[in-house]
This record gives sequence, C-alpha cells and structure tokens, in this order.
Amino acid sequence: MPRDTLTGSRIRERRIMAGMKQAELAREANISASYLNLIEHNRRRIGGKLLVDLARILDVEPTVLTEGAEATLIAALREAAAARSALGPELDRIDEFAGRFPGWAGVLADAYRRTVTLERTVETLSDRLTHDPHLAAALHEMLSTVTAIRSTAAILAEPGDIPADWQRRFHRNVHEDSARLAESSQALVRFLDTAAETGDAAAAPQEQVDAVLAEAGHVFAALEQPGVDPASLAAEVGADLSAPARTMLEAIFGRHARDAAALPLDRIEAALGEGAPDPFALAAALDASPARVMRRLATLPEGILPAPAGLAICDRAGALVYRKPLPDFPLPLFDAGCPLWPLYAALGQPMRPVSETVVPAGRTRRTFRAHAVAEPAAPLVPGRPALFEAHMLLVPVEAAAPDMPALDVGTSCRICPRETCPARREPSILGPASSGAQAPEAPTGAAD
Repeated sequence: MPRDTLTGSRIRERRIMAGMKQAELAREANISASYLNLIEHNRRRIGGKLLVDLARILDVEPTVLTEGAEATLIAALREAAAARSALGPELDRIDEFAGRFPGWAGVLADAYRRTVTLERTVETLSDRLTHDPHLAAALHEMLSTVTAIRSTAAILAEPGDIPADWQRRFHRNVHEDSARLAESSQALVRFLDTAAETGDAAAAPQEQVDAVLAEAGHVFAALEQPGVDPASLAAEVGADLSAPARTMLEAIFGRHARDAAALPLDRIEAALGEGAPDPFALAAALDASPARVMRRLATLPEGILPAPAGLAICDRAGALVYRKPLPDFPLPLFDAGCPLWPLYAALGQPMRPVSETVVPAGRTRRTFRAHAVAEPAAPLVPGRPALFEAHMLLVPVEAAAPDMPALDVGTSCRICPRETCPARREPSILGPASSGAQAPEAPTGAAD
C-alpha cells in the first residue's frame, strides 16, 4: 500500500490513542461519521483544510498524519523479512506496518541489524580461528605452556623426596611458564575482543564508523581548518570506538583533511553554479580529480548545495567502504549493492567517467543523477595489480533529461521488486520468484 494512502490509517490510530469515538471526531470536524469512516479506511483522500482541522483536534502536526516511514526503515524491514522468509511475512503490508507503528518497526529493524552483526562477528572469529596464522601460533604456544606446567606440577606432586636444587628449578620453571601463559592469554583476549573497549561487542568496526559519520552528517568543520591533526580528532571523536574502528576513522579524517586542503570551501563555492552539481565539470574547472570533488561535495555543510548529495565508495572487491545514504536512496549495510549501479560500471572501466540518471526501486520513485569514477587507491607499482577505488555521487534531480532515459536500480537484489532483472543475483522476497518458481529473464539478445 503506498505511503500517501495511509493518512486515514494514521488518523484512526491517533483517534484511538486520544480515546475519541469516530462520531465525536466527525462532529468536531463538521463532517459526517460515514465520510470519516471512509477516510479512516483509506477509501477517500484527504488534504487541505480538513486535514489541518483533524490534526488540530487530534493535537498533532499535519505532517504526522501524512508522512510515511523513511525509505531506509522500509529497506531494513525488507531485509529482515528476507532473512526469515519461511515465516511468511506480509510483504505487501510493510509500508502500512511502518507507517502505523514506526516505533515497533524501528525496534524490529534494529534487532535485525544487531542479529546480523552478531552473526558476522561469529563468522569473523570462526574464520580467524581457522585461518589466522598468528592466532594458530598463539593457541599452540598456550597449549605447549599448559602442557609444560602440568608436566612439572606432576613431577612435584609425585611421592618421594626431590633434592632441593631440583625443587627450586621446577618451581622456577612453573613460575616462568605461568607468566608466559598469562601474557599469551591477555594477548589472545585483546586480539579476539577489541570490541570490548566500546561496551558494544555487537558493533563491527565499519558499523561503528558509519554511526559516527551519520551522527555528524558527514560534516566535520574542524577538518576544514589548516594544521588540524586528523589522528587527534579521530581519538577525540572516536573515544568510545574500538581500536580498529578508530584506525578506520583516522584514515577517513586524514583523507578529508587532504581534500579540504586541496579544495577549500571558498574555492568549491566559487566554482559551483546553479542547479545540481556536475563533479566532472567541477573537476575540470578546479584541476582536481573527480573522486576528490565527489568527496568534497558529499561533505559540504548544509545550505551550500540545493539538496544534500549522497556518496558510495567501494574497493576493488566491490565492498562498500564508505556510505552516505539519502532518505530516498538507502545503501545496504551488509549486502552488496545493486549490480546496476554506475558505481560498479565505473569499477569495470577505471579512469572513465560514468553518469546515469537512476530511479531506485521503492514507493517514492525519486530521480537521481549518479556520477561514478574509479581511480587508483594506492601508487601504481610495476608488476603488481592496480588497486582501484570507485566513487559514486548521488545528486537528486527533478526528472530525467529527454535524451537520457532513467535507469531503474535497486538497493540490493534480495529486496528489489523487479523480478525479471537480468542482473539479479538471487530471487527477490517481494514476488513470485522468492519461491523459486520464476527465474530472471535473460538479457535482450542473449543466446538461447
């Protein structure tokens, strides 16, 4: 059910919360009870003065009755439904559930995120236990030390007299082995439980960093000042983060500071024109790399751009390493993004600019201009593979240009409603293909 048709449901919920009968609310709003009944069952649209009057009577803002749930919350609920599809969640009523009970919807989405994070923590620790050579060596050292202590203790516990000098030697061995065991145990605990510093072992380092950036709106005024120390700022801002998360945050702050030094705010503002920014035109005008311009545009203070810009950065493996989502263009927290994103097209053709008008799947159907480019993330070394990093800047626009039709994209395959997309990796939870009955269509022109 589209969100703009849920106003009646919200009016009914607010009326019940206020302890009012339908006839009473209709009388105060000067309308018939039968007409209010149609409104509350979403059979009549409402707006204008009547909406304002009902909001006043119910003591709420009109926007509380008209606005639906955020797209990111809807996406999170769909991801949760995908993980528990065997339980048969009512996918066609997700918007209604989030619109009527946003608090409970948020609790469910947060519980799902924490569950996924815990599962990934277990997977990471299992992988370390299986494959990490340093961990294997530490465990071997601990087992060897325990065995040595036990052997020495068994000798000392045997009946009979042991010469004094041998007793001293055995006691010294037990003492030294015990000290070595304590050191090895502490090192192992630090290695496996760095998240304990934060008091939240469920949060992965990337998620901790994302939370810090989102809380600040990806804007850090201190980094715009010359001479700022990114390491000190990361230590201050990330005081409650785990050590790996602080290291990641320090790297982000360091790059932000370098970007700000190369492209100060006044220089960026002077180069900006009217309308949606074009990072490739700005890069040419500012004699800067397009990726740097994209990062600057995504971290500008509010009010400089007509609308905030989103940013996604992925590494050579395609994993998202930086996320600045927009309300109508959510970015997945754990899954890979939509294969049709220009981000991945740029990764496949490094140093070549890509621009597409895209419309993400969902209820809002807002149009965005997506600019993407892949640039080297490290110096090029002969004989070594080049490490590229792809950037995608998301700029809201009113509509697609007549000569460039919009490309339909999704957030991730598991919550995308377009069942016949040739780029799909897995069946969607939103339609018949979720049961395995329908396979994705082959691309046009594909061989039989």
